[in-house]
Amino acid sequence: MSLFAPLACHRIVVKVGSALLVAPDGSVRRDWLATLVADIAERIAAGQQIAIVSSGAIALGARRLGLAKGGRASLEDAQAAAATGQIALSQTWAELLGAHGLTAAQMLVTLGDLEDRRRYLNAAATLGRLLGLGVVPVINENDSVATEEIRFGDNDRLAARIAQAAGASGVVLLSDVDGLYDANPHTHPDACHIARVERIEAVSGMADAGSASGMGSGGMVSKVEAARIATAAGAALAIASGRIDHPLRGDVRHTLFVAERSASARKAWLAGGLTARGSIHVDAGAAEALLHGGSLLAAGATRVEGQFARGDLVTIDGPAGRLARGLAEYDATETARLLGRRTEEQADILGYAPRAALVHRNHLALI
Repeated sequence: MSLFAPLACHRIVVKVGSALLVAPDGSVRRDWLATLVADIAERIAAGQQIAIVSSGAIALGARRLGLAKGGRASLEDAQAAAATGQIALSQTWAELLGAHGLTAAQMLVTLGDLEDRRRYLNAAATLGRLLGLGVVPVINENDSVATEEIRFGDNDRLAARIAQAAGASGVVLLSDVDGLYDANPHTHPDACHIARVERIEAVSGMADAGSASGMGSGGMVSKVEAARIATAAGAALAIASGRIDHPLRGDVRHTLFVAERSASARKAWLAGGLTARGSIHVDAGAAEALLHGGSLLAAGATRVEGQFARGDLVTIDGPAGRLARGLAEYDATETARLLGRRTEEQADILGYAPRAALVHRNHLALI
């Protein structure tokens, strides 16, 4: 059975890695890409809506500009290569999709576009409208303006966040590997392929951070993190090899990460957040309360890290590790003053009537 067939999944996101799109000499692998576009056209004709997350801009631009190390020698080189290569990349997708009577649309996003709630909702609305019109959105990180500190850094996690914003039920990560193994198959020939993952925690230690081709920025670690984001939002995720023609047609070998029961849209957005302005550490009692659906009260908080304002995304860490993400009800200074204090003490400490919690359960998502 093919990956996320139209009858099973109305809307999917397909991510294409740099090593599949761009040959070692920096040219577009146009013949292979034409087979993928033919698969996409078939699925759309069958009623499926597809958004594409496409890597390749930096690699294409580096060739045109003659930049060393594939355009990744410095941030400035990467930004210049991205700005140059994005035009060629978009044109290629538009031409190939147009040959099948399909209209392509370009969306360039930054980490901030999907981490800020209002901008995220705007992006979601645009995606929904394009897909509803039968258009194929081609999405990439806006590497020409992204910085090392404020960027996704890989398109695997971007694809998962796009799937979340688009309300997709499936994500396909096409790469130069055919899925997850219990060890790196490049260094361990006897490594076993894992076909299905029910719980990500059981396999997170198996991932390798390296990019097999040396061309992209993601390794298996980024793919497993993408699976964590996608499955928490109710979308299944598959890692499959694109080293064959027509990679979306037929029975393609892959690893399937099974979707969790879908959370509310807001909580899925919180759980998938990649940037946090700080963290609040809690004791075992507070950790237990959070796991049972409670809010984070000041009495169970033990330590504050970072500088955050009210409404910023923060992580919550218990004795056993990270528990949740949520929106802070107080800034970092106020939170530090309230650590370990009971609710009835807080008005005297702050000089005004306190809010119900440091992080309210309505603005908190377990991870």
